[in-house]
Amino acid sequence: MNERDRVVRDRLRRLEGQVGGIVRMLEEGRPCEDVVTQLLAVRAAAEHAAVRLVRDHVDECMAELPPKRAREAVHEAVALLGRIG
Repeated sequence: MNERDRVVRDRLRRLEGQVGGIVRMLEEGRPCEDVVTQLLAVRAAAEHAAVRLVRDHVDECMAELPPKRAREAVHEAVALLGRIG
């Protein structure tokens, strides 16, 4: 596993902890606003991880692929980013 993948893996592990915290909040009967605030934070963190993955993929494509294939990979990455949110 390369360093970039480790960074994303660590982010996802933190997300696991946040989701566990949200489950506990529900079990404790915490107010809706508190739970939703944490859910929004998890969503933002997940989106950030997705963007990081796509950005790293584009960097690799630009460095390693021939120009035509790199351009196609960038177009695919832009389409993926359009699905976030």
